[in-house]
Amino acid sequence: MNLTQYVDQLRQELAVAAEAGGDEARALAERLTAPLESAARLTLLNALSAAADEITVDLAPGSVDVRLRGVDPEFVVTPPPAAEPFDARAEYEALMAARPTPPPPPAASDTADDGGTARVNLRLPAHVKARVEEAANRDGLSVNAWLVRAVSGALDQPDGRAGGAGATGGRRETWHSGTGFTGWVR
Repeated sequence: MNLTQYVDQLRQELAVAAEAGGDEARALAERLTAPLESAARLTLLNALSAAADEITVDLAPGSVDVRLRGVDPEFVVTPPPAAEPFDARAEYEALMAARPTPPPPPAASDTADDGGTARVNLRLPAHVKARVEEAANRDGLSVNAWLVRAVSGALDQPDGRAGGAGATGGRRETWHSGTGFTGWVR
């Protein structure tokens, strides 16, 4: 961006203003125009930098920078990264492929079930609650029935360990097809 035209315009405006003051004012204006040129350029550069900062705030995560090349500034615009098109079907398939198999239905217990129930208040983060509700709907169960099935399945592991503290000192570990490690501590 060439600032010379703006500095020249400022010089002309100062000369016009000095004409109204007579010969003495005109001579003073001519002496001041050379030193004022660098100050005017610096002031314009500060204004451009402030404007670029304001634009960057609205453009985030993109940005606008002002760079000085010689005596003239230039703008460098970094646009925000282009959003990849959202493919709902591919997203769903990726989630389903990564989804662990649902817990097995509760195994028949060796002890007789007395039919009694106990009330438990369970606090879940909102995003976990939403996932539980989705899973229950997908399996055609109530949230309560789905949670009972999930807890029973977790307590009756296929390797024969029941939920108590065993050889792992209260830590239960599960490996899923080499993709990672999950577990919890009691």
